[in-house]
Amino acid sequence: MSAGNRLRAKWTAGEATFGMWAAIPSSLTAELAVGAGCDYVCIDLQHGLSDETATVSMLSAIAAAGGTALVRVAWNEPWLIMRALDLGAAGVIVPLVGSAEEAARAVRACKYPPDGIRSCGPIRAQLVVGSAAPSELAGAVLCFVMVETAEGLERVDDIAATAGLDGIYIGPADLSLGLGLTPGSAVGGRPLEDAIARVLSACDAAGVIAGMHCAGGAEAHARVEAGFKLVTVGVDASVFRASVERELGRARS
Repeated sequence: MSAGNRLRAKWTAGEATFGMWAAIPSSLTAELAVGAGCDYVCIDLQHGLSDETATVSMLSAIAAAGGTALVRVAWNEPWLIMRALDLGAAGVIVPLVGSAEEAARAVRACKYPPDGIRSCGPIRAQLVVGSAAPSELAGAVLCFVMVETAEGLERVDDIAATAGLDGIYIGPADLSLGLGLTPGSAVGGRPLEDAIARVLSACDAAGVIAGMHCAGGAEAHARVEAGFKLVTVGVDASVFRASVERELGRARS
């Protein structure tokens, strides 16, 4: 079973999947996250520090440890999506998607003709999937888009209904900005939570997976209770810093 299909199997069984967001360009930290129990690690190529060389080593480490490697590409550009998949990502998370047309653009980049526009050159993908057949390569890919703007929120029902889309992932910081709120601030409150609930409802109606970016285990637990199935527990850089600060505080107290 391919790495992406392992997540699908859990979702089909009604289970949530938990992951870590990788901002640190290190195969070791990615491997440790899987060893600690993460179902997936998402390498952030939009705001994280990894270049292509680091990404390949991280993809290899995640796969070797038995986890599923996802990549958040920098933008909804087909060549960025195709490149991430050919390097061995089991799936992509595409940022700042504001319409069904933009969502379809992301899906087409994951599929080979006649269903899409992906160019054939699977490089590491054939090792990850276990096949070089275009139908199997495309069928194993997970394609998530991010709804994090006012425009995307307004059109979220159409986005969720996009053929071939696996789900919608929420980035609360950009969604806050899109709503005129301050990211990470309690000011977000009810308006932000209403927007999050709106995305979750659209995913449920369309039968796709709702994903959520969280700031810690307690929030992740609450999001799973609400119905989210692709749940990022935290960002590795933030988890590392918080852990160091906590232990230093204990040492100095």
